[in-house]
Amino acid sequence: MSQPNQTVPTQAWITVFAGTAINLCLGILYAWSIWSSALINVDKAGQEMTGMNAGWVYLTNAQAATPFSLCVIIFAFLMIPGGRIQDKISPRFGATLGGLTLAAGCLLAGYMKSYTGIMIGFGVLGGIGMGIGYAAPTPAALKWFGPHKRGLIAGIVVGGYGGAALYIGFLGQYLIKQYGITGSFYGLGTLFALVVVIAGQMLKTPPAGYKPPVLSGGNLATANSTITNWEPGDVVKTWQFYALVFMFIITTQSGLLIIANANGMMMTAAKNMPFFAANAWLLVSYGGFVNAAGRVGTGFYSDKIGRLNAYCLNCSVSALCLFSLPYVMGSGNLLLLFLAVGVAYWQYGGGLSLMPSFAADFYGPKNLGMNYGLIFFGWGLGFFMARLGGTIKDLTGSLNYAFYISGALLVVGVILAKMTTRPMHLDEAQGSNKVTA
Repeated sequence: MSQPNQTVPTQAWITVFAGTAINLCLGILYAWSIWSSALINVDKAGQEMTGMNAGWVYLTNAQAATPFSLCVIIFAFLMIPGGRIQDKISPRFGATLGGLTLAAGCLLAGYMKSYTGIMIGFGVLGGIGMGIGYAAPTPAALKWFGPHKRGLIAGIVVGGYGGAALYIGFLGQYLIKQYGITGSFYGLGTLFALVVVIAGQMLKTPPAGYKPPVLSGGNLATANSTITNWEPGDVVKTWQFYALVFMFIITTQSGLLIIANANGMMMTAAKNMPFFAANAWLLVSYGGFVNAAGRVGTGFYSDKIGRLNAYCLNCSVSALCLFSLPYVMGSGNLLLLFLAVGVAYWQYGGGLSLMPSFAADFYGPKNLGMNYGLIFFGWGLGFFMARLGGTIKDLTGSLNYAFYISGALLVVGVILAKMTTRPMHLDEAQGSNKVTA
């Protein structure tokens, strides 16, 4: 049985777990449905709330989806300069700056008590903070490891982002009930600032000349990994770059549709079950757990069966679940709801461990921060389905058509993945020709 011919230093694992802690804070995005449920009341849209939430106004479904969508697209845009900061300055600087910006956005949203405040605080500052902060941990961690462990390591680090919903869903709901919407923003913003500043100082990239461990004999992931470090300018000249961006859009859109509506889906399906309807955060927290598990699990088996095979497997099963959701929602069967939503979360989480691994396999680890930042723009473009879902629900009263559209796009993603092969750098091709000659 093949074994690694060397081990990584302790600092490699410190970087991995510090990055996971940072992402546990940046993952506030996945608890947005907790806030949107507190803000949405189509019949009272525009009217001011009373009690501890005095000053806030009720929103429509489409309005509540807009700050979420804005946050996503800004997040994606800022991954590019965030990746450059990680590559050229340090992951510590990027993570700290991103975490503090996100915390400031939460505090501002709570202070302003308005739709404008949410748009600026959560949508703009939150997106900026997430983009800069998220660009730091994963590339920093992956640079310590060889291709045979890229999927697993990426899964562990980004697993923190998905796993954030495990506690943010419950904690956010608790803070809203006890201290109102404003108090929930204040509490989470303060917590994030403390954790990210501390954990951010533990991130380091390998010293010059460091060579990551390799697997004796290799495996499928190693065989499909480049030996060349591509420059960003060369990356965007390959058709595979655009294929990966589109594949990212596909795997993202279905996940964001579910994430943005999980709380409401639970309340609808459990309308005849008072306990579950009153504790809809359970589905959000469950989704966070599966999202995190899907990142680690998909990363692990992608190292064994290959990234493309893992991508196709996840998308195919998730498409079947999305096509079934209208029936599941109508039946009120919570077991089927948790199963279908769980698969959707797993697929979405898996995509976020596959894509940085794809970027490293296709274009090398040296400029991974910037190269993955460019590919990550596809994640941001996937926001359209969350906004479209809100509009469809306002017009039709349900998300059924959104589920059908999303499932069909996943099928398209499988077809595209089957056609995608690793690009061959000119230097690599010339070296191969010399060896053959």
